[in-house]
Amino acid sequence: MSILDKYILKRYLLTFSVMILLFVPIGVMLDLAEKIGKIVANEAPLLEVLEYYMNFIIYIGSLLFPIFLFLSIIFFTSKLASNTEIVAILSSGVSFGRFLRPYFMGATIIATLMFFMAMFIVPKASLDYHEFIFKYLKKGKKFQETSNIYNQLNENEFLYISTFDPNRQLGSNFVLEHFNDDDKLAYKLTASSIRWIPKDTIYRLTGFTSRTMKGNVEVLEKKSRLDTIFNFKIEDLTPVSYVAETKNIFELNKFIEDQRKKGASNINTYVMAKYKRWALPVSAFILTLIAVSVSSIKRRGGMGVNLAFGIVIAFVYIFFDRVFAILAEQAGFSPLMAIIIPNAIFATIGLYLLKNAKR
Repeated sequence: MSILDKYILKRYLLTFSVMILLFVPIGVMLDLAEKIGKIVANEAPLLEVLEYYMNFIIYIGSLLFPIFLFLSIIFFTSKLASNTEIVAILSSGVSFGRFLRPYFMGATIIATLMFFMAMFIVPKASLDYHEFIFKYLKKGKKFQETSNIYNQLNENEFLYISTFDPNRQLGSNFVLEHFNDDDKLAYKLTASSIRWIPKDTIYRLTGFTSRTMKGNVEVLEKKSRLDTIFNFKIEDLTPVSYVAETKNIFELNKFIEDQRKKGASNINTYVMAKYKRWALPVSAFILTLIAVSVSSIKRRGGMGVNLAFGIVIAFVYIFFDRVFAILAEQAGFSPLMAIIIPNAIFATIGLYLLKNAKR
């Protein structure tokens, strides 16, 4: 590693570390100021509060890593440009591509850290972070799927609930179908509503109707109310909206496969969460390319202009990423393409800006 590599890499990683040490505590203080009233009112134990903020730092910090990386590069590269250090480096015979090498070395280090955190560390922190929120701050009001819930319970049974109220543990328009091994309907249960009764650990069906096939004869049974037991749990049918965030990559792969077998309507949400983890390290290199290209040119107005220009590009990047994610989650757009398209667009923009910076 040359002196130039060591110099730039040291400045890169030092500025990135300062960004984290500066902004994460500010985020903690703002969050504490907002939630201290509920924490005290709900008598959350001190150890659990401390654990919550440790998880908060990991969870929020991981989300902001790409932004910290981007801003840190613009900050210290703009200082190099304003001090004409970049001109001196390039005038000494160093090519622009060679000048970029330590930046991509730093991006590799941070991308590797982001990858392992996203795959294995952040999911556990995310689980504990959300559990604390719903235990002490929102009192169990978890965000769950509430409409058109369809699940394949096993190879022979299929379940449908049109709407579900997580707080009341109440579903409407319940349908359970059981098929024989030869794919013929054996029986079908319907009810106008299904409610989980925790006290008695039973399900209560109202407006119950049962149709059982015995040969070519259909046996019909109706009851106004029926208390019974099923081999599924309500929470298994309606996982919380953040469930994909709380699983490491191996658990997430298995969860997606299980949900796919069950015919879950929101499978794209989980697949998007998976692809985003893989794309996170790629974004580190794209943002590095854009940040260096923007900030390596000495401009009238100095660092402020570079920061403003860079921040605009970063927010447009985030906007595109979010738009395509919503298309994948709610409009049936391919999750893989929703990840590839914004990254491809901004990689192209980065290469264009790099071409201009070389001039």
